[in-house]
Amino acid sequence: MFMIQPVNTLSKPEFFMQLSELYRQYEDVKGKGLKLNMARGKPAASQLDLSMDMLKLPADCTLSDGTDARNYGILDGISECRQLFGELLGLNPDQIIIGGNASLNTMFDTLASLFLFGTQGHKPWSKLTYEGHKPKFLCPVPGYDRHFTMCEELGVEMIPVPLLADGPDMKTVAELAGADEDIKGIWCVPVHSNPQGVCYSDETVRALASMETAAGDFRIFWDNAYAVHHIYEEVSVLNIIEECEKAGHPDRPYFFFSTSKITFPGAGVSLISSSDANIKELKSHMKAQTIGHDKLNQLRHVQFFKTPENIRLHMKKLADELRPKFDLVLDRLDEELKGSGLLKWHTPKGGYFISVDTLPGCAKRTVQLAKEAGVTLTGAGATWPYGKDPKDSNIRIAPSFPTIGELEKAVDIFILCVKIAGMEKLLYELSVQERAVS
Repeated sequence: MFMIQPVNTLSKPEFFMQLSELYRQYEDVKGKGLKLNMARGKPAASQLDLSMDMLKLPADCTLSDGTDARNYGILDGISECRQLFGELLGLNPDQIIIGGNASLNTMFDTLASLFLFGTQGHKPWSKLTYEGHKPKFLCPVPGYDRHFTMCEELGVEMIPVPLLADGPDMKTVAELAGADEDIKGIWCVPVHSNPQGVCYSDETVRALASMETAAGDFRIFWDNAYAVHHIYEEVSVLNIIEECEKAGHPDRPYFFFSTSKITFPGAGVSLISSSDANIKELKSHMKAQTIGHDKLNQLRHVQFFKTPENIRLHMKKLADELRPKFDLVLDRLDEELKGSGLLKWHTPKGGYFISVDTLPGCAKRTVQLAKEAGVTLTGAGATWPYGKDPKDSNIRIAPSFPTIGELEKAVDIFILCVKIAGMEKLLYELSVQERAVS
């Protein structure tokens, strides 16, 4: 591909010549019949291989208290596992429930519990609809599509709020949450957010913990999925549970975490942590649902990692696997699109994604062009509630799953599609201006 100079410096003949060449390249790519995927943040096989020795464990199934992990029991998870992840994340082990393989499942169950039973004496959220109201959630955008899907499934109205460089726009969040008692919560991915890689500042965490809300049962869904997924720079944020306790709102946060992208996505462990009162409440509902999650899997994780430091060393190995892929994408964007005016992007410090913004009105066209050329991307609009990006500009790139060779081809096709979609948009705007003048 050729470099595109800033498009506003091109003469009209140059513009048409470059767009024609892009179309020619695109037809060549389509003829190759490629099938490449940058849609979801799945670990590659080389990452999963790093955890294979875990499958040989446990040899000894007896826990420190003498319990046989192969049998029923232990609703909140084995103490060894709660201790391990409590130390890793700065959480009180007594305020942790170890769940199954997916924190997504735990988040949905927690939301459903609030709908069915309410919390700490507040009425169930489901009753709001019978009173002419509707539970609402604040959704920092761009954000995680699975959060939005859960809200849609349960009938929660979603209110987008801007995600800034240091976290949600807290002026907007505080104003909205303070004025409307139907606003019951906010989604937060505080470290290496999905998809932009934003990390929350201390000021943002304290503001979330201390702000006054109209709803007494306002809850922060703190999805700390990427807490230890550092690629370029290690980042830590304040402990939301401790900050809420200091601010006099101990029941406000639900902290979620999992090993889905640390060990095995389909066979990891997850956790939820919150106040003593919230944990007691959640366990009271869990008793009707389960006798306990997979203790053998919890024990495997404990025997495999042994210490928080070993988890951090494991994460450095995963970062070494991911960094070349992120480097490749970011370098190619720099080489082909920097200064072109056709694309903006964020350089994350960690996480699993790279967030890009096309010219307004070009994301859907870019994704469709890529699909027809054999590259699957996350759908345009997925990073906004209801799939409706008002600018039609944000696209989430997931570099983790393809091999380096596949990723190189996929990124080049993506760049080609960005150029075509952007130049088509500019050409349309130019024709509109010319018709207006004539």
